[in-house]
Amino acid sequence: MTHRPFAALLTLTLLTAPVLAQETAAPAPAFTLELNALQPTEAGCRVSFLATNELGGQLDRAAVELALFDPNGAIDRIVTLDFKDLSNGKTKVLQFQLAGLACENLGRVLVNDISACEGEITPPSICLDALKTNTRLDVTFGI
Repeated sequence: MTHRPFAALLTLTLLTAPVLAQETAAPAPAFTLELNALQPTEAGCRVSFLATNELGGQLDRAAVELALFDPNGAIDRIVTLDFKDLSNGKTKVLQFQLAGLACENLGRVLVNDISACEGEITPPSICLDALKTNTRLDVTFGI
């Protein structure tokens, strides 16, 4: 008779173990932007980003509002860059020409807001909530 509580506990443990393993295996959603390169051009500065969608669904459009600062910390301008569509699990290289900006005068890039986050993802605020930034340059890039 004392084996029934033990058997019930063992059965419950065996039934819940796979569920616990599945819960810990799911990665957190992420929308990652990497400031990757700056290239001087005759018209200004070409800025290259790597964008990775790990939000769990197709992004039909992602637009990011950035504040650009000079090396002394003064705001140079605010721009909105359209990263367009991003498939789930895909990393994409995007380049933007910023007219009149000297690459060497860029000291910091701040993600001011996500102005568009449209697609198979919910809620739309997830683009900002799950945003991760990094940089390969001597330019600070963050939220």
